[in-house]
Amino acid sequence: MIWRLALRNLGFRKMRTLFLLAGYGLGVAVMIVLLSVGDAMIAQASDEKLVGGGDVTVLPEGLDVEVMKTGGVGGMFFSIANARFLHQQLLASPRLAAHVGAVAPQIESKLLYVTLPDAREFPVRAAGEIPDATRAVGAPAPLTEGTWRDDDGDRRWTTPTLLELRHDADHFHLPPADAVMPESWGEWHYFNVLSADAARWYFITFIVAGAVPAGEWGGQVLVTAHEAGRPSRRFSMAVPRSGIRFSTRDANLAMGAAGDVHLAQNGDYMLTGLARAEDGSGATLRLSLAVTPSARAYFPGATLIGGDAPSGYAVLGLRASATGSICIATACEQFEGAQAYHDHNWGTWQGVTWDWGAARAGAYTILYGRVRPPASANAVDAPLFVYVVDSLGFRAVFRPRMIAYDDTRAVRGPGRGPSTARLFDVRDADTLDLRLTIDDAVASDTRMALNERGEGAYARQLRTPWFLQMKGRARLAGRIAGVALSGDGNGFFETYR
Repeated sequence: MIWRLALRNLGFRKMRTLFLLAGYGLGVAVMIVLLSVGDAMIAQASDEKLVGGGDVTVLPEGLDVEVMKTGGVGGMFFSIANARFLHQQLLASPRLAAHVGAVAPQIESKLLYVTLPDAREFPVRAAGEIPDATRAVGAPAPLTEGTWRDDDGDRRWTTPTLLELRHDADHFHLPPADAVMPESWGEWHYFNVLSADAARWYFITFIVAGAVPAGEWGGQVLVTAHEAGRPSRRFSMAVPRSGIRFSTRDANLAMGAAGDVHLAQNGDYMLTGLARAEDGSGATLRLSLAVTPSARAYFPGATLIGGDAPSGYAVLGLRASATGSICIATACEQFEGAQAYHDHNWGTWQGVTWDWGAARAGAYTILYGRVRPPASANAVDAPLFVYVVDSLGFRAVFRPRMIAYDDTRAVRGPGRGPSTARLFDVRDADTLDLRLTIDDAVASDTRMALNERGEGAYARQLRTPWFLQMKGRARLAGRIAGVALSGDGNGFFETYR
């Protein structure tokens, strides 16, 4: 009876019935299409060759995987910063050698522009890969003719020598064309060396500063000698621009008669320097050092502040040793495998302040810091990082919310400075507890021009004008990937008051 009534109802209003059947058929068709598309997408997701081969694909943060596979406009503008560092220190590192068989860096559908000699410009999509690496993950490019093998540029990207790596990351820069106050540009190689008994230490700076390359600029070699329980001594020598040689392609820096920094074939930094005491004594300081960084203990170049007042920082000698001599007048101190450190800074540093520290903690080496741009020179919430390495290289990055200083140490100038400090962080199951004990602190008044920092009269605008350079000990505790952290050792730290 029910079926008879339904059939008679359908025949009673024929147009309504046809409309209903058409809508039902359309709905079924749409469902079939959607199911087919979903099935195809699952098949694509299971096919590693569609995303570059291998078993795991690492993509830039924020990239929609479906946009990448369908080639949407939103997939054109993503990149992975410091990709070579990630390749060498994470994906292809000795730490993961038992789990990772091959790694292949690739660029897919990158938007580029081709400019012709007649100034016409065309947008193109380009791809890039390292042939042998791509072949190793099972996704070789189809060739219609010829061969596709690694060249020297590919080798230099994946497995550079220590010399090549340090030239690539530690080269010099030019101020951007739109830099605010280009005369405040400063760029320098910085080294520190600690004596075997930790009683003496030296801060060594080779700086280029001013409106490089077309304006007024020059250089300086500056060495600050410290000894526990005694006032520090500054030695410097100014160098005119005509005596300076630097390059945006390598790390070498020549400072005329004042000395130079150059890389040896094995990747060691070879330093020579000549400077005179600023206290009027006429004493001369001469140095000749070979600084040997640990092969995997480095921090890649990073832009700390962008825009029209940029600043950057790289640490190619986070854990290093120094061999050679530093002589003041006729008294020479010899170093043999002494604890050392090297970094490289560049940018417009007008009114910029920072917290910074680098220390050894047993088998671990620690780098921490944050940079405050001029507009927020007194902000306490500037982002912090703590970077941890061991003998295999990069181990972890932590992001503490703050540095808890205990300002109970008497310091000439600001009156008080840190006697201890603590950085603490919890990231899922990983923890960090880094405690600093300050043994010595020297304050410099930035309201005076400090050529070694590229600052002039604008330094007087700082609300925290005292620059503190400290030496002390770091004690590390915590846990990374289920392994307990433990260690302590000497280090150097900086802040403002």
